[in-house]
Amino acid sequence: MAFANEIMASSSRVLLRNSLKQNQSPFLVSPVLVRLRKAVKFPVAALSEDLLRDPSSSSSSSSSSSSSSTSSSSTTSVPVPVSVVPSEKPVKFRVRAVVTVRNKIKEGFKETLVKHFDALTDNIGQNIVLELISTEIDPKTKAAKKSNEAVLKDWSKKINVKAERVNYTAEYMVDSNFGEPGAITVSNKHQQEFFLECITIEGFATGPVHFPCNSWVQARKDHPGKRIFFSNKPYLPGDTPAGLRFLREKELRNLRGDGKGVRNLSDRIYDFDTYNDLGNPDRAPEFARPTIGGSEQYPYPRRCRTGRLPSDTESRLEKPNPMYVPRDERFEESKQNTFSVKRLKAVLHNLIPGLKASISADNQDFNDFSDVDGLYSKGLLIQLGLQDDVLKKLPLPNVVSKIQESSQGLLKYDTPKIISKDKFAWLRDDEFARQAIAGVNPIGIERLQVFPPVSKLDPQIYGPQESALKEEHILNQLNGMTVQQAIDENKLFIIDYHDVYLPFLERINALDGRKAYATRTIFFLTPLDTLKPVAIELSLPPAGPSSRSKRVVTPAIDATTNWMWQLAKAHVCANDAGVHQLYNHWLRTHACMEPFILAAHRQMSAMHPIFKLLDPHMRYTLEINALARQSLINADGIIENCFTPGRYAMEISSAFYKNYWRFDMDTLPADLIRRGMAEPDPSQPHGLKLVFEDYPIENWVRTYVNHYYPHSSLIINDKELQAWYSESINVGHADRSHESWWPTLNNSENLVTVLTTLIWLASAQHAALNFGQYPYGGYVPNRPPLMRRLIPDESDPEYASFIADPQKYFLNALPSLLQASKYMAVVDTLSTHSPDEEYLGERQQPSIWSGDAEIVEAFYEFSAEMRRIEKVIDGRNRDKKLRNRCGAGVLPYELLAPSSEPGVTCRGVPNSVST
Repeated sequence: MAFANEIMASSSRVLLRNSLKQNQSPFLVSPVLVRLRKAVKFPVAALSEDLLRDPSSSSSSSSSSSSSSTSSSSTTSVPVPVSVVPSEKPVKFRVRAVVTVRNKIKEGFKETLVKHFDALTDNIGQNIVLELISTEIDPKTKAAKKSNEAVLKDWSKKINVKAERVNYTAEYMVDSNFGEPGAITVSNKHQQEFFLECITIEGFATGPVHFPCNSWVQARKDHPGKRIFFSNKPYLPGDTPAGLRFLREKELRNLRGDGKGVRNLSDRIYDFDTYNDLGNPDRAPEFARPTIGGSEQYPYPRRCRTGRLPSDTESRLEKPNPMYVPRDERFEESKQNTFSVKRLKAVLHNLIPGLKASISADNQDFNDFSDVDGLYSKGLLIQLGLQDDVLKKLPLPNVVSKIQESSQGLLKYDTPKIISKDKFAWLRDDEFARQAIAGVNPIGIERLQVFPPVSKLDPQIYGPQESALKEEHILNQLNGMTVQQAIDENKLFIIDYHDVYLPFLERINALDGRKAYATRTIFFLTPLDTLKPVAIELSLPPAGPSSRSKRVVTPAIDATTNWMWQLAKAHVCANDAGVHQLYNHWLRTHACMEPFILAAHRQMSAMHPIFKLLDPHMRYTLEINALARQSLINADGIIENCFTPGRYAMEISSAFYKNYWRFDMDTLPADLIRRGMAEPDPSQPHGLKLVFEDYPIENWVRTYVNHYYPHSSLIINDKELQAWYSESINVGHADRSHESWWPTLNNSENLVTVLTTLIWLASAQHAALNFGQYPYGGYVPNRPPLMRRLIPDESDPEYASFIADPQKYFLNALPSLLQASKYMAVVDTLSTHSPDEEYLGERQQPSIWSGDAEIVEAFYEFSAEMRRIEKVIDGRNRDKKLRNRCGAGVLPYELLAPSSEPGVTCRGVPNSVST
């Protein structure tokens, strides 16, 4: 509880005290915060060196380019910034734009050719043109004041600069009554897009004005309109300066589009659609899938519309064709490279099914634990003796050479953390229970409040609602307590997947290579504050043999029951893997976030302070979700191939959305209280008491904004904020929009709740569910994603083979060697941090905050708080009293440690759902 107290107290103190205020103060940063900046990775806005000298003197230094944040200086002088008394006659003076363009790390031949062509034509008028827009209205034209158009200088001279960032300049002559620049328009007359990172305007008396852009600017031939960029100064809609109001509305109209037509990859249009592109009936009838979303039978959140014309469903784009997402939502180059390297393994796996004819039946399964170990010591294809066959079939010679040169061998996996400290830890009951609260899916466990548990399914369809669990099954495991005593003292817990799986089991078990139960698992809290499993209930559809429709397995008492117990735990893990992937991970943090992101871009200006707050928490989510529709959740995709539900995976995910998902319960502490893992307690510092001390998933995201809205009327009258929230619910979550539990956005407390929920889901919740997938699931016996055999009864034909070789029976019940390897490649990719990851407490583009001094200070304090929290986590992981994270062979709990190095680390909390 100490960790929860520290997190909730410190987050509330820092963020409530330093929230944004509507009235801004002069830009001041304390000396303490200057020191803090050194610990945080930030580029600095570009500024010209000659502005640091005497501005009245001429400078002839040529423009320079750099991969750092320093900028170029112009060949012409920059006058002293002019400040004119209103009664005086306006005078003209020169200002300069310093424009930072980010180069690609690697360019294709065609891109290089077009780039050089643009360099040639730049000198004859096919160039980059910028225009300044004032925050003030011209009394003569009744429109915003504008500068002259200015051309970006030296584009052709810097064409061969290899730096990551290159700085250019453009110069303007403006009147001293021009006012403050609030927007810039950019027109790209080149043939090729370029990435505009930021613009800094120098020469005004008020100091440099920063424009965070971070966007691809398309060629005018593809998108004729001018691009609009606003300064980093935040404005509520009602406070928008007169000169920017029209542009603010125009930019939002551009982002919404008209809902028509096929989207091009270069578009920046955000719109909604249902999941009608998962199936591919044109490929074969068995790949048809129902539309998910938009119906009472299959409700679901909306996803980003691509506008492709439908056949029976919206036509699919299979790999390697890219799926549309708005241009600025695509992975940046370093992120894309990380995925491409990891995808190498997945590409090989796609070739493997074509080799099935040459694979004997003996090596399709794990027949010995050494076969599993071989994936880390030899590599899959070497182990199968198929290395040469696969290399001959690879289409890319450079890929073959890379593999042959690799010292690790072909498809050799890194050793997962779960077996790195203790190879046999996964076999222990205490480790099985520990992972229920500190593993990859720690949000399925609940406090048991009624025993035996009771089903809510229709008994006319699914049989008796009563459980097969009896008091005698668990009584001898309760340290002398009765069951009721254990319930009253908060000692019994349950992971209950009975009602989730039972409606689908008959269809799942009819699939080839799938055998599943609907499971319930009971845990007891020991005096050491650790859990132990005391019983597992396994249910089949009532249409099956009556002797097997419900059975209870308890901890082993001999060799035979030991293997039955291990099989039962494996079936629980397979159930849990499906719930984790389809509900807690994909639905709650990926799919349910997408409507809020789409609506944010459509309804809130980039100037809106709430958009600025949410912006880092929306990064890459649309792209990763599009990749999921193409390769993971689609017909015959990874989820269908490697997880228990098979082709019914998205139907189960839809059922979760219909029956279980609630936005108001998707953050802490609401989720903890709902599951009985915490209780309201006014005597505690934050009114909350955990039911046992060492529970590592605790809240540290509380609030980011409060003082922008000192009065509820400001929230109610904020048309952009209200439009965003309304569209997120009524369009993005239209199938659940009628629910009464949606918070009403009519006061600051509800606004705080909504924003905290979104930030929590995008950062900490997703991190806790995602980055442990390979460290725990990469060793398939620990956490099989599916099972292929039931536990045999004595009357079953399989019972004799089970008795003769229980180890082989257990291993053959796991996914096949090829299924396991394909699954491992995917979770390896998903668990990997890319080099450009942005973690909680970091901003790669801090200038987005610098328009408000108070949020700058609050941000640096919050960054320092994240570092302190990391030390708290490290200290708790060394505390020998906390046995769920410290002990012989026990993995420390680091999934919520804020920072991480690139790669698979089992730690790190990125700002957004980016993998």
